[in-house]
Amino acid sequence: MRILHTEWSDGLGGQERRVLAELSGLVGRGHDLFLVCRAEARIRAEAEQLGIRVFPLPLKSAFDLSSILKLRRLLKEYRIEVVNTHSGVDSWIGALAARIANVPLLVRTRHLNIPLRRSVLNFVHYLPDLYITCGENMRHTLVDTCGFPADRVVSIPTGVDERFFDVQRNVGERARYGLDDQVPVVVNVGILRRVKGHEVTLKAAKTVLQSIPDARFLIVGDGPLRQSLEKMTEDLGIGEAVIFTGFVDDVAGIYASADVAVLSSWSEGLPQSMLQAMAAGVPVVATRVGGVPEAIADGRNGILVGAGEDKAMAEGIVKLLREKNLAHGLALKARETVREKHAMGQTILKTERLYQDFLQQKKS
Repeated sequence: MRILHTEWSDGLGGQERRVLAELSGLVGRGHDLFLVCRAEARIRAEAEQLGIRVFPLPLKSAFDLSSILKLRRLLKEYRIEVVNTHSGVDSWIGALAARIANVPLLVRTRHLNIPLRRSVLNFVHYLPDLYITCGENMRHTLVDTCGFPADRVVSIPTGVDERFFDVQRNVGERARYGLDDQVPVVVNVGILRRVKGHEVTLKAAKTVLQSIPDARFLIVGDGPLRQSLEKMTEDLGIGEAVIFTGFVDDVAGIYASADVAVLSSWSEGLPQSMLQAMAAGVPVVATRVGGVPEAIADGRNGILVGAGEDKAMAEGIVKLLREKNLAHGLALKARETVREKHAMGQTILKTERLYQDFLQQKKS
């Protein structure tokens, strides 16, 4: 198949990494893959390193006529069979270009568990042949809440790269952040945006430090809220215990040195950072939002708390840091869960089969 993905985002978070994984995985299955993104997008360099052919376009707005016409020409020139869009702006541009160019299959992957409204003004939501969601909870939102046709919305859970299953504990990784081998380390991995709820992690950290004063917290990632979160850390009086690492390419190394991983999001699909921590054998405390309960059963392979419940999150962290046998048992079961249900190979095969089945239906 000749498959083109579009991505408007300039960042490099879980969504963009899923796009990269699908590009690489489908190339490995023998297909021709292409990517359209903005020239300055971080995904561009990552994709080019993977050997993916990238076409940079401005993607200025939903009705960027220049980008629509340029994309239409690309679709015609390379005889693209599948267009898969991902973010808001590129989903408009990609859908309009694909329909004008008569591309056989138009797919939109929905990464956020936020309702979409189909209407005359939002007619773009009528254009795709298929919607892919990153979990069943997101699928139910589109079908049950938003009225999308059930037979056109398919859940394909986010997959985890095989290398995370091979992570071995290595407290020596802490040295790069000036941390002692013996201190308890709690990590939160994710782009620093409002939806990720880092302020909840920081409030929980303050409570944890009252019981375990030598605990240290790594806030791994970058984003628009970094400055305000750093100020909040100082205002809470926990500056010495919290380290903002900025963007880290080797997240596996972070998990090798972590005792507990936390996810404090207000809303989620099925977050890669959580699944990666589980695959790496790090016990997790996460908020009960979106597709998170599809992967974590409270008390069986992790600990779930309500969104915004920093006290409950702190209790979970303290419990895992103090009760080593419990933490180890939850981590083992978490790794089993991810290997059985969320390995990247399964995601790639399901996506490939979905494309092939619908292309075959259209031909028949």
